[in-house]
Amino acid sequence: MSFTEEQIAFRDSVRRMAEKHVAPIAAEVDEHDRFPTELVKLYGEMGLMQLWVPEKYGGPEGNLTLVCIAREEISRFSPACGAIAGLNTMFIMPLLHFGTEEQRQRFLPIIARGGVVTAIAISEPQAGSDVSAMATRAVKDGDSYVINGRKQWCSYGVDADYIVLMARTQGDGGGDGISAFVIEPKKMKGITFGRHERKMGWRGAPNTPIFLDNVRVPAENLIGEEGKGFRASLRALDLNRPTIGAQCVGLAQGALDASVAYAKERKQFKRSIGDFQGISFMLADMAIQIEAARALVYECARAGDEEDWQRLNTLASMAKCFGSDMAMKVTTDAVQVFGGYGYTMDYPVERMMRDAKLAQIFEGTNQIQRMVIARDLLK
Repeated sequence: MSFTEEQIAFRDSVRRMAEKHVAPIAAEVDEHDRFPTELVKLYGEMGLMQLWVPEKYGGPEGNLTLVCIAREEISRFSPACGAIAGLNTMFIMPLLHFGTEEQRQRFLPIIARGGVVTAIAISEPQAGSDVSAMATRAVKDGDSYVINGRKQWCSYGVDADYIVLMARTQGDGGGDGISAFVIEPKKMKGITFGRHERKMGWRGAPNTPIFLDNVRVPAENLIGEEGKGFRASLRALDLNRPTIGAQCVGLAQGALDASVAYAKERKQFKRSIGDFQGISFMLADMAIQIEAARALVYECARAGDEEDWQRLNTLASMAKCFGSDMAMKVTTDAVQVFGGYGYTMDYPVERMMRDAKLAQIFEGTNQIQRMVIARDLLK
């Protein structure tokens, strides 16, 4: 990719940090499914968590390209650790695009200081890909709303200081009746968390069900107009999906780097296995797929930075879908290159393969992404 001097300097600084602070703990974070709070502090000090907060609110004034760069570099070692970079993006975006200036002045300077964990709660047990099936309900009661329901798959919610939560305020179905609220789980009564989900991969990024029992939320915490939260969630997803694609590129690059090093070192029949066409062609195909995905991700990021929303919607689905399918293929091939050793936890590629699988599912399954792309083609 062709980056500016400023972007290259940013990339190199993140790469050095990841090599020093993420690479040594990646396997341990996965093994113990530990949320690496030390990285929250470090990323906050570097401005990585709050990267997208505008300068007028005390933030670094980053953009989609920088978030993608940061997540790609860190995800070479651990996508779970990579997700903490730009973690506040999903919380920030609804406020920036749909919130009031008063809300931005209230919340964004706090986020800008760094080290603040935020989350977004959209999915429910019966409302995953079909967000319009959301059942969590918010009822107006004087100068506040009372929220009842349950959320599922809320990444980092159990550790969050602030969560953007979607709840139905009108009707029994469809997207128009959904509203967005800022909740504070550490302060508001009636918010509890269920069992920590035990995931196959992407371990170290906590996912815990949220239960809401008569949670009273001030009316000033409603983001934008009542019933317009669905639009806010779609915009946030469009801006976050390219960063998932970037993480997949980084993950696949890490798998390729490990495979190339192993193919040079491992000898069979008195030759390095990389000298055999069966292995060398696999490595070549891995590199081709990674570069193709990288180009798509950063073209998508450019559309986001230019606020070309119509183009971004389709490109975001393409970047997420192609990137995650590519990462699954590349990491599976990496395990094959390592042979029997690739199937053991002594080498990183089995972890990378497990991590890649989730990327095909979350932030909208790849089947849903293909529906979005096809709908744009056929409209």
